[in-house]
Amino acid sequence: MNENQTVPREEFKLTGFQRSSILIICFLLYMVNYMDRQVLSVVLEPMKQDLGFSDTQAGMLQTGFFLSMAVLAFPAAYLVDRWSRRKVLGLMAIIWSVFTYVTGLGRSFMGVLLPRVLVGVGEAGFPPAGTAMITAAYSQQARSRVLGIFSASIPLGASLGTILGGYLAGRYGSWRAPFFIFAVPGIILGILALFLKDYKTVKTVDASGKQTRFLTSLGALLRIPTLKWVYVGYALQMAMTMAFIVWGPAFLMRAHNLPVAKAGMFMGLIGLMGIVGAPVGGIVADLWQKRNPRGRLNTCIVGTVMASILMALAIVFELVGIGFVFGLVLGIFIMMPTPAVNAISQDVVTPGLKGISWGMAGFIAMLGGAAWAPSVVGAVSDSLGGGAHGLKVAIAFMTVTGLLAGVCYWFGAKHYPADMERVKGYVLEPEK
Repeated sequence: MNENQTVPREEFKLTGFQRSSILIICFLLYMVNYMDRQVLSVVLEPMKQDLGFSDTQAGMLQTGFFLSMAVLAFPAAYLVDRWSRRKVLGLMAIIWSVFTYVTGLGRSFMGVLLPRVLVGVGEAGFPPAGTAMITAAYSQQARSRVLGIFSASIPLGASLGTILGGYLAGRYGSWRAPFFIFAVPGIILGILALFLKDYKTVKTVDASGKQTRFLTSLGALLRIPTLKWVYVGYALQMAMTMAFIVWGPAFLMRAHNLPVAKAGMFMGLIGLMGIVGAPVGGIVADLWQKRNPRGRLNTCIVGTVMASILMALAIVFELVGIGFVFGLVLGIFIMMPTPAVNAISQDVVTPGLKGISWGMAGFIAMLGGAAWAPSVVGAVSDSLGGGAHGLKVAIAFMTVTGLLAGVCYWFGAKHYPADMERVKGYVLEPEK
């Protein structure tokens, strides 16, 4: 497949204000995105008791959410590349925020599941659109560092989701309250995103000059060896991560009889450590890349393997005392690979595939990791009699997927330099 490489008359350039506006609004939207995701985990135990769910049903709520993200990841990413990044950002934010509010109205399993699925529909388009816009706004040399700042919004949002979600649920005596309150900022930011500066949509054509179709674009991605290994590695990494952050608060409540607000605080503090891990991971990845053509993937390997070991230790010691210390360090390492993965998804593709490249990563991560992990943990816990012990074994079991992720990243590193070399010379144009 060929893409038009004619040097454009005007290159896509931004003022400092325009560049900062993209980063700030995307950062805040990703933060709200993860607040809306993570709030369910901190209210899962009181919701479960109120509505009479089993552990398996509780896990299915998150599975349904991630499956909807997986199914919509491809179409949303294709829309990003063929329509508009800023419009996708704005519309998706408004959709997921509205259905976050509706989640709080649920009175049954389906009454909670369906709006959570629709929250996932809204959130499906954000990562590819935000990643494409940010990487277009900043130079390739600074890509991991900027994406490290962007990725710091993930632990910040997840932490605020657990801390504020637990506080609001306790303050108002209802697990529903956080959903109502968290819906507001996403709508406001979604409107602001519609006014960001975007780059011109690029038509990707085949050898005969015809515009490539959806499945053709996907095939082009899967012919890039680096991406195949990174996609699978990221899915396995997400399986481990979701097992911990979805079920961690419930485990603390069962093992130590903590109230919802205190369990949310413990998990929130662990999540906040990711604010260190994401930018540090981005800086390390860029510096390592300057010295080694596989530096970004080496960062993924070290971060994921260390996170697997730390998660196992944290769960074995039940997240108290030395276990809590292991948890805090886990919060750093579990986020370190993310900016590098984001950067790699953009490093080895042409401009017309930037959105769908990250959309593919999101699809495989959701379907191959995040979607099934919460349900597997719930099912294993139920099979072991539930309670603190069953949940402890189930969460610890998922650390194996993190080690396998490190192996996949290692294989991807072998192809990374050559795949980067193939896409040199492509230039973005400004949106008219």
